[in-house]
Amino acid sequence: MIRTNLSTRPFYNERAVHLWLLLAALVVIGATVSNVYWGRRYKSGDQELQARAAQDESNAAQLRQQAARLRASVDPRQMDAAAASARQANELIERRTFSWTELLNRLETTLPDEAHIVAVRPRVDRKLGIVLTLNIVAREVDDVNRFLENLEGTGAFKDPRPTNERFNDQGLFESQIEAAYIPSNASPPGSPPAPDDAPAPTNTPASTNTPQAPGGPGRP
Repeated sequence: MIRTNLSTRPFYNERAVHLWLLLAALVVIGATVSNVYWGRRYKSGDQELQARAAQDESNAAQLRQQAARLRASVDPRQMDAAAASARQANELIERRTFSWTELLNRLETTLPDEAHIVAVRPRVDRKLGIVLTLNIVAREVDDVNRFLENLEGTGAFKDPRPTNERFNDQGLFESQIEAAYIPSNASPPGSPPAPDDAPAPTNTPASTNTPQAPGGPGRP
């Protein structure tokens, strides 16, 4: 059988062909638009990341400059003095020239009944030796003054003086006292260390907080 198409047009259904061509064109256009959109978005994200990286590099440069200025402003003599104080403190501990038991006993005998110690912090000064910082809470100013007189009267505390005083919200008088402390078995600052048979230190930490005065629950 011979089949021939004598029509002047090769296709019988132009609408279907046009529809398929339109769909193909829409797919191509959609893909193109999507590529352009995501390309711009990725480009914008890259620019934002580059801006953040530049800002981070600028901040890092500023921090390096600040660190360099801080290092330049540090006095080597102060660092040496701090290191010397730390070595002296270690020597005091290692050579057993500081007894917490002795210190607390002295504070107990000199503390008035209407006052109590809330903190004790020792440090080492190259000229003064051991310097104590005592935080006191009392009912009246006279209680703190009496405590200062008692400390000076023992002979173990040199030049006790308040460095900060105020009344708190409860109406109690708070005072911070500093004094040079000379243990009974310690040598003056700058002299040779004490012998090894000095009393051993207790396990009390270097800074203690006691809610009430040593020696009895009857004190406020």
